[in-house]
Parts: sequence; C-alpha cells; structure tokens
Amino acid sequence: MAFREDVFDHEADPENPGWRHWNLKDQSLFNGAVMGKLITRVDDDGKSRLRMFPERRHENLQGIIHGAVTLSLIDISLFTTMHTIGTGNAGPSVTLELSTQFVGAGMMDRPLDAVCEIVRETGSMVFVRGKVEQEDHLVASFSGIVKKMKRRIAS
Repeated sequence: MAFREDVFDHEADPENPGWRHWNLKDQSLFNGAVMGKLITRVDDDGKSRLRMFPERRHENLQGIIHGAVTLSLIDISLFTTMHTIGTGNAGPSVTLELSTQFVGAGMMDRPLDAVCEIVRETGSMVFVRGKVEQEDHLVASFSGIVKKMKRRIAS
C-alpha cells in the first residue's frame, strides 16, 4: 500500500544522491519534531538503510546519542524496511515487539544508520532484524515484529 502523497515525503534527496526522504510532511508529528531529517536507501546487498543526522536535541548528559533516539530510529526502520524491501505495505501497521541490545555509544559527530533485513513476511506480519551503526562502529543490534493492520472504514 502506497503512502498518501499529501502526508508523506518519499522523494529523492538531492543533497544525498541515491537516497530518498523518509519524512512526514507535518513536521509537528513525532518523526519530524523529534528525529529531524530521515533518509533511506537499499544497499547493494539488498538491505534497507535508514539514516538520521544527530543534532544537539538528540544528545544525553554524557555527550552521546540518547538511547531513546536510537530506539526511535530502530522502530521507524522497521517500517522503512517493509516499504523498501518488503511488499511495500508499511501502513497502516504497528510494532508488536522490539528487542534491542546496545553494544556501543552513538557518537554525535556522524550519521546514525539502522541497517535491516526481512527474516520473513507473511500476509499480516513482518519479522525484521538489523543493526545500528556509524560507519564501522556498531551501536546496537535488534529484531522486531510488525503487525500489518487492515485500514478501518469510518462509519
């Protein structure tokens, strides 16, 4: 199911050739208000990659990326993965489960990427696993399950 063009921006990003925007047009909603600019692409190995650009608002008291920001990137990446390398049906859907292991600190001086693959996709579920990295530095590994929902018809 395609995202509605009036609410979602998935156009090519001219500042980053080969990447596409992954942003809601209403920047007051969570993705824009908290995460800032997000871009996505499919890597040569077929994995989905979602990138964010750390800003001061993403920093914790230790001078590293706040864990909640990393978790948010991971959660959003589940849907990016469904859209880019799955059936394309990323909405409406909900996260059922998310398991994350933090293994390193996210640094503020470079982009933070969630790199994902689909383990299995059924008619109603998508099983994703991945890692969060900054170049060759591993920040976290994760797995998640997304439930595809049927669009509700207003009565």
